[in-house]
Amino acid sequence: MNFLHDKHSRYYCIFIVTLVLLLFLMGIAVIDTQTAATKEMFLTHNNAIATSLLEEGISKEVIATALMNTEAGTTGNKFLAEIGLSNSTDIENLPYVSAVKNTILTSLFVMLFLWTLLLFLGTMLFLYRRERLYRESENIIKDYIDGNYTVHLPQSNEGTIYQLLSSVDQLATMLQAKNDTEQKTKEFLKNTISDISHQLKTPLSALMMYQEIIENEPENFETVKEFSLKIGTALKRMEQLIQSMLKITRIDAGSISFEKSNYSIPNIINHAISELTTRADNEKKEIVIDGDLEQMLYCDIEWTGEAIGNIIKNALDHTDTGGKISISWEQTPAMIRIFITDNGHGISQEDIHHIFKRFYRSKNTSESQGIGLGLPLAKAIVEGQGGILSVQSELLQGTTFTLSFLTES
Repeated sequence: MNFLHDKHSRYYCIFIVTLVLLLFLMGIAVIDTQTAATKEMFLTHNNAIATSLLEEGISKEVIATALMNTEAGTTGNKFLAEIGLSNSTDIENLPYVSAVKNTILTSLFVMLFLWTLLLFLGTMLFLYRRERLYRESENIIKDYIDGNYTVHLPQSNEGTIYQLLSSVDQLATMLQAKNDTEQKTKEFLKNTISDISHQLKTPLSALMMYQEIIENEPENFETVKEFSLKIGTALKRMEQLIQSMLKITRIDAGSISFEKSNYSIPNIINHAISELTTRADNEKKEIVIDGDLEQMLYCDIEWTGEAIGNIIKNALDHTDTGGKISISWEQTPAMIRIFITDNGHGISQEDIHHIFKRFYRSKNTSESQGIGLGLPLAKAIVEGQGGILSVQSELLQGTTFTLSFLTES
């Protein structure tokens, strides 16, 4: 009986029960009224008989005996039939009986009319409220269809109808979330395509220019060699850009499944810097590793290694010859933190809040350094594994990146 949880349905049921009780009480009242009326008519009839007999000189004792007699006999029936009073006599010819009948019919009609009127008014009020609820819900659902989710269906009461409206409202909330996600996805794709187009425009223009120079001077070996190398550099930059964007896009889309396991942090670091040590040696920069050699980290070694490698590349880009990059780690009861610190140029307060934005380049950054995707990719990788990537820096005082991971097993 879930419908009784609905306030309006509950009130309507109470109303019906009240009407039934009222009908019962009205019936009792009619019975009492008719009993009193019948009694009065009976006494009036007996009074008329007694008066007539007394006027004819019949003794009081005979009249009293006759009036108190309750036994019917054939003699009386025969006499009454002779004067036209029998079971076949029309009620209209019996004034007292006709009066009782009319009184009972009138009382019943009035009682049933009032009861039916109350039932009709109560039912119409219930149906009116229901219709108003349906109309309101219909208008709101039409707004949902039109994409307007600012209003909500009525959910303030209990009952089956409100459970249905609540389910529809939840469905609308899901549709709104889906629409918002699709809109954000479209906006993201639009911005991504715009960024890629903008970033590819420069190397493509350079490639066209280099190709034109080589085409115009094919016999000049030095020119061909020089611009062939530049073409190779531009192609590598384009490849790096495309690969980085694909990785970030896959992580943002949730299509990357990180294969996490327990790895020692020294192994993760060595994996990250395996292709960077030669560059560091060539640039006369030092990479120092310091920490517990047995410390384990629950992560995806390939992706985490790439994140750490991107941060170290950034440190190499912004550290002068003879610079130092230190990698250390520590464990707390709740977290494992990896610190990557350099003594390079540092980051200004103007730039530090933007370094994780895609393609962001500080005004102090050399055009030959990076494409502005290494740090955003590192952040996406760390956060994709439930970690946090933060940075602290002061201009000309060096920079420290901190990778924080929850302790897991």
